[in-house]
Amino acid sequence: MLSTVLILAILSGVAAMVYANGVTNGTSTETEPDIMPNYGACPGGRGFGRRGFGWGGGHITVSQEYKDNVINIAQNDSDVQNLLADGYNITDVRPIISTVVEADGTVTMKATTAIVMLSQNTTGRAFVTVNVEEGKVTEIVILTRTVIEKP
Repeated sequence: MLSTVLILAILSGVAAMVYANGVTNGTSTETEPDIMPNYGACPGGRGFGRRGFGWGGGHITVSQEYKDNVINIAQNDSDVQNLLADGYNITDVRPIISTVVEADGTVTMKATTAIVMLSQNTTGRAFVTVNVEEGKVTEIVILTRTVIEKP
């Protein structure tokens, strides 16, 4: 019984991580060129969950209230305000869901962290990590892409 609960918890955590990293049925949900580097096990990065092992993620509905709360926290950060003033737009909010299995087999899942994705035309991306429990931005990763077309 305990091993069944443990396997269920692990699979639930994997499915949640896959969803949070933008994978549906083993394919990326991104529509623009991929310029995110491999960050290994970093939240929102490209650990095994980014492309997965071919497992499809379950559908997780994120409430508008959660998204609004995360966006408000991000918009109160001065560095995020500068990005928005420079022409970046908020394009998505993706919760990072952590799953905890207690000693008695109780499984709890909670989205205490989220990634706010920003884009600037097709040349810039920013990934803002928000700690929802502490109400603050903990990391901003800014990526730019330069394309020089030659005849």
